[in-house]
Amino acid sequence: MTEETWIPVTQLGKMVASGQIKTMSEALRTKLPLKEYQIVDYLLPNLKDEVIDIERAQRMTDSGRRMNYSVTAVVGNEDGFIGVGRGKAKEAAPAIRKAINNAKLNILEIRRGCGSWECGCGRAHTLPFLVKGKSGSVEVILKPAPQGVGRAVGDIAKIILRMAGIEDAWGFAEGHTKTTVNYALAAFDAMRQTAKMKVNSSLKISTPIYTGSVSNAGSNTN
Repeated sequence: MTEETWIPVTQLGKMVASGQIKTMSEALRTKLPLKEYQIVDYLLPNLKDEVIDIERAQRMTDSGRRMNYSVTAVVGNEDGFIGVGRGKAKEAAPAIRKAINNAKLNILEIRRGCGSWECGCGRAHTLPFLVKGKSGSVEVILKPAPQGVGRAVGDIAKIILRMAGIEDAWGFAEGHTKTTVNYALAAFDAMRQTAKMKVNSSLKISTPIYTGSVSNAGSNTN
């Protein structure tokens, strides 16, 4: 759907279309429910999307064999906004569209900073503090890293961090990380934790704020 044909039906959509809200940050701060993916298209025209998992299931019916697709997708502008969503349909293309649109409806703004005591550059290139995320049996722990480390995490978490705009991070994962959906949702949940913590914008975080011990965390990043 293009911007010209979008007719907003929700309060938030009407505020965006009328120009009362001009940025995605303002839209999220209203706490109004985000029910129209076109709002995200309107406010974040440079948003990127990527499919990270496609599951195909077969079932037998009286009329023959039927296929169902379940798709997981991630969207982000690589500059502080990230969303993950899932979609199901009888064909792959509609399932992908649903997953991407649902990811837009789940979009959130993360916090970035220079949380590594080894760096202290003051540039927002990594996480401001250690965060944990969980989905199903998978738990993901992400830690701030100095410049140059890159995204030292598993492949799925690496996509989440890249889409969110995190350039450097260390990561650990426990559980059945080969379950791509849970791994992605756990990494996304960890990103959500950065938004929950209130940080004084006048302060430059140079040391990580640990939320718990990671001595027992596994080193599996697959």
